[in-house]
Amino acid sequence: MRRIPRTIQLIVARYLRRLLRNRLDGQQLQAVVDRALATLPIQEKLLVREGALRSETLNRQLAWAMAFVAGAVNAGGYLAVSHYTSHMTGVVSSMADEVAEGDLVTAGAALAMMLSFLGGAFVCTTLISFGQRRRMRSRYALTLVLEAALMLIFGFMGSKLQEEVKFTLPLTVMLLCFIMGLHNAVTSIISGAAVRTTHLTGTVTDIGIELSRLAYVNVHNHHGRERIVANRQKLTLLLLILASFLGGGVVGALGFKHIGFKLTVPLAGFLCFLAARPIIVELMLLLRRVRKQFATEDDGPSFDS
Repeated sequence: MRRIPRTIQLIVARYLRRLLRNRLDGQQLQAVVDRALATLPIQEKLLVREGALRSETLNRQLAWAMAFVAGAVNAGGYLAVSHYTSHMTGVVSSMADEVAEGDLVTAGAALAMMLSFLGGAFVCTTLISFGQRRRMRSRYALTLVLEAALMLIFGFMGSKLQEEVKFTLPLTVMLLCFIMGLHNAVTSIISGAAVRTTHLTGTVTDIGIELSRLAYVNVHNHHGRERIVANRQKLTLLLLILASFLGGGVVGALGFKHIGFKLTVPLAGFLCFLAARPIIVELMLLLRRVRKQFATEDDGPSFDS
């Protein structure tokens, strides 16, 4: 990648310096941003804290939001492209069946779906790793913004992409698979795999396990034997994921049925809304560093000839 020309860097630096000196009051800007962040009905660390550092409340909020979007895209996408784009178990099974029957063209279509989903997870993890190396607070938020942008591309270009056929598979299907792979990866990474939102086989299995433990009656207290007890927090989280995915699926199916590809606009807007807080904070920190750099340059020693 070519570096930005030195002339352009000097012009941008001079413009920013003038803007910061003459037009922006640091305290006023801080107050405005703080008020904006306070109005967002999402927790500050929702897309910042990772793995074991996350609280149950953060995981529950992440679960319902991301599961709702996943359900809407998966169910609504089926009406739009006639494929469930997050069900990789079915896709791989279909690919095996088609290979066994000698239908390599259809098997190639299933392979393209799987590789698209895999590519979404790959790109998502690469972006997050890049941001992690540079200690970017907004690395997960920026990934959601990318997902929102791809969703808008799907919405605005859906009819055209439907006409472009690769391996008898419309590009819309491959794009949705890529989006779902990205969506599942960002949720899994930030939650330490505690929350997975694009497929429910494991979720329903775990709900059955916890319900069995919840219903189990410990009649006798045997010495040295642990009681069978359900993890109620985990059960609550799993039921929330299931309900949110179902609710999102209903909304997505009705939306695509009545308004078509335009449904992607509010879904993309919702993802951007979730990403707003960490991105604003990141911009604040960047602005603070730029101001500090300019102040250091202005206060530095001058050498007179």
